[in-house]
Amino acid sequence: MLNQKFLKKKTFTLFLVLILALSLAGCGTKSSTGGQQTTDTNSSQTPETTEDVTPDTQNTPSQEETEEPTNPPVSKEVKKQASIQTKKPVKGDTIVTITFKDFGDVKIKMFPKEAPKAVENFTTHAKKGYYNGLTMHRVIADFMIQGGDPSGDGTGGESIWGSEFENETVEYLNPIRGSLCMANAGPDTNGSQFFITQASTIDESLLDGLTDIQKEMYRQYGGCPWLTGGYTVFGQVYEGMDVVDAISKVETASNDAPLENVIIEKIKVSTFK
Repeated sequence: MLNQKFLKKKTFTLFLVLILALSLAGCGTKSSTGGQQTTDTNSSQTPETTEDVTPDTQNTPSQEETEEPTNPPVSKEVKKQASIQTKKPVKGDTIVTITFKDFGDVKIKMFPKEAPKAVENFTTHAKKGYYNGLTMHRVIADFMIQGGDPSGDGTGGESIWGSEFENETVEYLNPIRGSLCMANAGPDTNGSQFFITQASTIDESLLDGLTDIQKEMYRQYGGCPWLTGGYTVFGQVYEGMDVVDAISKVETASNDAPLENVIIEKIKVSTFK
């Protein structure tokens, strides 16, 4: 009886050992094969799906940050007003031609309606030869060229009335590139000195507080926004800005006076035909 029980027990034990061995062998084969395919074939081409691939919105620039700022649209009426100053002269308009020795002619359309005193003062002086032989005593590149002072240093000159006269400013005439302006020592202190603006670019931050018309003008034509409202604009260059640009590039001393005189040879006043 003991032998039979022993044999049965031994047979049962061998049977369990055989089943366990077969089970372990099958798991080892599957695990080994699957691991090789994943690491050798796919790992270098397929991203780990367990990683968070959602973009980090905190570190990603917003649309507002990545896009360049755009200027707001302007109405047709604003564009129309902004273009008044730069329109070519028409028959009957008063024009002046400033001849700079060794440089050439600059032709300017005048604005007698908007700046009657400044235009009368300048054209009367010009007709009498007041400006002939005077120098452009102050020249600053990317800003302006200035003259009209008999003393030649920016301290002299007077109006045709012998006294200072008031500023004449309107919203649609501004010191954009190529504008002819009265120089002064403060509000309503105009005499004989004038300047022509030469700056071709602007800083957008300088447009704060200006009207839509003024902003549009500076964006289109460049100029000197920081002078807006403080100086009478009474003319606009329509031919000869290359001459103004050439003068602006002359070598100057520390006081902005050209090392070699830039001389106004003559100024001719005429009616455009």
